[in-house]
Amino acid sequence: MAGPPDMPSRFADAMQRLMPRPSRLGIAVSGGSDSIALMNLAAIWGKAQLSVATVDHGLRPEALQEAHFVAQHAKALGQPHKILNWEAWDGRGNLQDAARQARQALLACWARQEQLDAILLGHTQDDQAETFLMRLARGSGIDGLACMEGAHHSHGVIWLRPLLDMSRQELRTWLTGRDQHWIDDPSNENAGFDRVKARKLRDLLLPLGLTPARLAQTASRMRDARTVLELEADTAEHRIRRLEYGDIVFEADALDALPDETRYRLIARALCNVASQPYRPRLKSLQRALSSSRATLHGCLISRSRGVLRIAREPRAVQTMRAELGTPWDTRWLVAPPEKGVLCPGLHVAALGAKGVAICKDRSLWRVPRQSLLASPAVWQDQHLIAAPLAGFAPEWRVTLRQSDTSDPERLYSH
Repeated sequence: MAGPPDMPSRFADAMQRLMPRPSRLGIAVSGGSDSIALMNLAAIWGKAQLSVATVDHGLRPEALQEAHFVAQHAKALGQPHKILNWEAWDGRGNLQDAARQARQALLACWARQEQLDAILLGHTQDDQAETFLMRLARGSGIDGLACMEGAHHSHGVIWLRPLLDMSRQELRTWLTGRDQHWIDDPSNENAGFDRVKARKLRDLLLPLGLTPARLAQTASRMRDARTVLELEADTAEHRIRRLEYGDIVFEADALDALPDETRYRLIARALCNVASQPYRPRLKSLQRALSSSRATLHGCLISRSRGVLRIAREPRAVQTMRAELGTPWDTRWLVAPPEKGVLCPGLHVAALGAKGVAICKDRSLWRVPRQSLLASPAVWQDQHLIAAPLAGFAPEWRVTLRQSDTSDPERLYSH
């Protein structure tokens, strides 16, 4: 029994839509059926040089053994494999969310080191359906219910999900027909996790016709609706938004006149941009922040005065950040020295802060308000201020705002 004969062609069609001509691709493989199928399908497709990585979260003693299982499988397919270890969890907060974020960060770092064009993820139609139910239970709106994208950009990396139109059972049947084995993670049966609860609920809904395919279809329609809303937001954004040396400024009256959906969308975008965050804040938190003339949210300071709503970086969010000259500070800033002159040793970039602002006394040279200057990039030598370009101090130094890869974050509201 060979299983469904069209799986490789379906994978090839998906890759043609997502990235037709890649050179080097990474594959995130846990050892489960979905990712093992992904690794095999990518090998059959054969249009790119492939590398495989497995994240060992260090949470189960079997995890390292499973990583070695993947390594053997990758070797049989002629694909290099690397184990990425997570050792940073402090035991607090949401474990699954912390593990997901750590997994993304580790894989993104690996992708940059390997100079990969993208990373393939093994999310299936079943994952799409489960995510839809989880977000429905949280009261998500259109953005949340749109669920997963086939391709998105975050952490400086492109992520591709070529299996979203395939079910887990189809993939398992195909693997069985090829005499390929996989490992079932026991945590997938832990009823304490929301995803497992959603999986069990999904099975109960089958008699109503709410199959994974139907739920995924609804998510697709939500994505279509979200596209329309994004286009409307784009139009408004060009009309009422401007960028001021890292701050995002809206005309307050024009912003207030917009429909709630458009207004929240624009402000959430701006928060992600300024804070270099890939995900948007919860809607309730956003509404609460906008109910006052001054609030902090998402690593940003939101203030309203003199007819504008300004979103600036929150000083506390950057007060401990340090960067060497020539490397990004706070993800989005680059500071360059004068073209001529001798540099002192021990220079670094850090926030200007209250101490630096007190030195920059000539307010006529300030390019942004004081609240923004506090979180602006400055050059220091120990405790001695060398340059603060946005405050007009040593203006021969140059400061550049890098384009953030969160300017168009994955469309996700956690309402």
